[in-house]
Amino acid sequence: MERARNVARFRHLSYRTEKSYLHWIGRYGRWCANHPDGSHADKLRGYLTHLVVDRHVSKSTQHQALNAIVFLYRKALDIDIGDIGAFRPATAPKRLPVVLSQHEVTALLHHMRGTPKLVASLLYGSGLRLNEALSLRIQDVDLQRRLITVRSGKGDKDRAVMLPASLVDDLALQIHQSEITHKRDLANGFGEVYLPNAIERKYPNASKSTGWQYLFQSTRIATCPRTGVMRRHHLHDSAVSKAIKQAKNRAGIKKRVGAHILRHSFATHLLESGTDIRTIQQLLGHAHVSTTQIYTHVATTGAAGAVSPLERLAG
Repeated sequence: MERARNVARFRHLSYRTEKSYLHWIGRYGRWCANHPDGSHADKLRGYLTHLVVDRHVSKSTQHQALNAIVFLYRKALDIDIGDIGAFRPATAPKRLPVVLSQHEVTALLHHMRGTPKLVASLLYGSGLRLNEALSLRIQDVDLQRRLITVRSGKGDKDRAVMLPASLVDDLALQIHQSEITHKRDLANGFGEVYLPNAIERKYPNASKSTGWQYLFQSTRIATCPRTGVMRRHHLHDSAVSKAIKQAKNRAGIKKRVGAHILRHSFATHLLESGTDIRTIQQLLGHAHVSTTQIYTHVATTGAAGAVSPLERLAG
């Protein structure tokens, strides 16, 4: 387990991916302890069969487990288990994303307050993933040029997205509050923030600089899950998700609403306003335009916006 953790960090996997891999590797190890017979390939096949037949897991969960175990064998243990194509479950069916109308987005944000509202506004206004928004550092926000730089997004890629003019004042206040908190932490003997990809070794003082502090800071100092050091991390995603759920109920929205729905709505509304799909792809950070094209199926300018022949009968 420790070896897999070290390899994950050496390869700069995100903490969420590292946590997921270690979870599945641990479960696989316990299963193998009770089923010691057979080759590595036999055990892998047996475990995946167990997940489907006994645990009734979804195809996406099967993929998560397979990716983690393949990482264990190939990257951590350097064991060749051959072609894994036969182990892959069938591709999960494509589901259309849930999209809010502009009226529903307005109602949702109206029932939110404070930092969670600002984060939710960025999800819809800039198309960020929740983890990307919460991982923003102060220096990633350019108020003058109205740009936000997303560092090490999905696929470990950087990208620049728009910063809505309507959020400039709120973000300036958020930066100011984070700076005050950082100064107080320094005075109390803390003030170091987690830095990715060995930056801390390259720039020894960077962890205490203002620019590297999280924009959306946690309300308390806690133990860093990766290093064990007492630090102030960023706001936990559950705080935003809970606020969105409460706002959805207050607004009387019947659709299933979560943080990622705001990103779906960002993309769909841009498409409906005439924005080129390649531009939307870049803003979302999609590697392939085919991923972005899913929004053409729910945009009112596409098939969903076609006029039903029943309407002509009414005329």
